[in-house]
Amino acid sequence: MNINAVFRFLRDFLGAFYEQGIGRIFWGIIGIFNVKEYNEALRTSTAGFGAGEWAVASIFIFLIAAVLVACLWFLIFFLRKAIRIRRKSVLPQDLVEECANLKKQIVKLTAEKDRILALRVSDVGNQSLDEGEEGVGEESAQVKEGESRFYKLTEIDRQYENYIEPEYNNEITLEGICDMFRNFACSRLRLYYEPKIIRLFIAGMSTTRLLILQGISGTGKTSLPHAMGQFLQNPATIASVQPSWRDRTELFGYFNEFTKRFNETEVLKKMYEATWNKNVYLTVLDEMNIARVEYYFAEMLSILEMPSRDEWVIDLVPSGWPSDPKHIEKGRFKLPQNMWFIGTANNDDSTFAISDKVYDRAIPININTKGIPFDAPYTEKLNLSFEHLESLFKKAQEEHKVSQESLEKIEVLDDYVIKHFRLAFGNRIVKQLKEFVPAYVGCGGTELDGLDYVLCNKILRKFESLNLSYIRDEIDGLILYLSELFGENSMGECKEYLQRLKKLF
Repeated sequence: MNINAVFRFLRDFLGAFYEQGIGRIFWGIIGIFNVKEYNEALRTSTAGFGAGEWAVASIFIFLIAAVLVACLWFLIFFLRKAIRIRRKSVLPQDLVEECANLKKQIVKLTAEKDRILALRVSDVGNQSLDEGEEGVGEESAQVKEGESRFYKLTEIDRQYENYIEPEYNNEITLEGICDMFRNFACSRLRLYYEPKIIRLFIAGMSTTRLLILQGISGTGKTSLPHAMGQFLQNPATIASVQPSWRDRTELFGYFNEFTKRFNETEVLKKMYEATWNKNVYLTVLDEMNIARVEYYFAEMLSILEMPSRDEWVIDLVPSGWPSDPKHIEKGRFKLPQNMWFIGTANNDDSTFAISDKVYDRAIPININTKGIPFDAPYTEKLNLSFEHLESLFKKAQEEHKVSQESLEKIEVLDDYVIKHFRLAFGNRIVKQLKEFVPAYVGCGGTELDGLDYVLCNKILRKFESLNLSYIRDEIDGLILYLSELFGENSMGECKEYLQRLKKLF
């Protein structure tokens, strides 16, 4: 191959391309702005022009100048556009690097802040010990030898050293409790409750340790457990849930590795106190869904599901100390059997939706109306032990056991719901039904009303998570099927709920 011939071809070809194409375009663009040539052409061409000729020439000069200015403006505009695009392509990477640097600085500053706070706490504790001060020094200083790291719980041990058990009313029935509480709330507290709400509350206590009172604001959700605590002569503990609650330390407290003390919450204090007596304890988780329930209450949900109450145990600290409270063994605390948790929930933009995991383990009670005032006789408080209350629940399960006919209808309804809606009742819900309905009947209700409430609030409630536009045509069929199974005038709550769902579309 002749290399010289190839080079000569490329030189001639590229030269022609430049002279006939790129070169002419480039020098043509440069020539547009050759003001010297314009002046020369103007000087030689306008000799002998009169007023009319100069008028026409001025117009064309103005147009040419406008074109030149426009070309120059478009050139500057496209250059700025190109630079801006280049900057945008580089900017995200710069931001990522800047964010990484800021995060590193935040980590360093946080570590420095923690170190300074630790030094300040140490100085305050030592100063308080030297001066014999109370309050801050006692909380901040490390535990001395022989002292308990659970200050509040140890105080409860001292209070119950000479405890004398009160005389409990062991003759009252479930229906008697409901009637007596309704009259007490009316005559003593000016709170008015429908009999059904009280029956649901007591029957819910027979089924699970977690009840959820939900509905619109101002209908008395918090006042119900508060009034029940007053009635049972053991005030309910109100724990106001905060948006920052994320784990179990919000309920129980935490162990401070620096001071070697356990910061107990009021809830833990009441739980420990409950292990010393047989009273009925109620703990209210007020506005429980202002934070995610499945975060801060997750461990309790799992523990309370254990079939044996001997397994209701939580680990508070890694190991035991000789000075620990009497009912804490090797750092472990057995949850009391006589405490119920009552959550109140509002459904608005400031709250989280309660997950199925929580609903499945709880008994929800809807309170959407205010009670109608009525007259009631003055009623005294009640001394009720949780042992007698649980014996009443067991007695109701024996005397008001869910009929076999109702259980068979439930199985048939389960098959229908699976076929048409792809939802199943589940073993947990069937177990709750067998515990809830007898207690509801023992409180003065009927079996069908109890079944109606459980099916509506434990099964049909799940329809809200489905695509309602697809199941809308199936709702009428389910309403007719409920009438065929249980009767035309029964299961009113289920039918009313299904009609509300249908109206959404």
